[in-house]
Amino acid sequence: MKRAVAAVLALLISWTGAAAEGEMSPTIQDVKARHAARFLALPGVVSVGIGRDADGHEVIVIGLDRTRPETQARLPTQLEGYRVRMDIIGTVKAR
Repeated sequence: MKRAVAAVLALLISWTGAAAEGEMSPTIQDVKARHAARFLALPGVVSVGIGRDADGHEVIVIGLDRTRPETQARLPTQLEGYRVRMDIIGTVKAR
């Protein structure tokens, strides 16, 4: 009986480990979509997009109309494993 219980436990442990390894990380597009509305609700945030850093890695880019220390302090530097960059881009006008 003890061997059967041990075998079942070993099987469950290996199965849950394999399931976790097989899970896919969210794409940067998914992460951006999930958080964009929250960022755009902050004062001075005029855009949320995707760009690249100096090393060519994808980053989430949050555009601000001007320097806003209070808003900038509320923005993360990383989000679900992706770096976040803040750019001062000025006011965005619709065409």
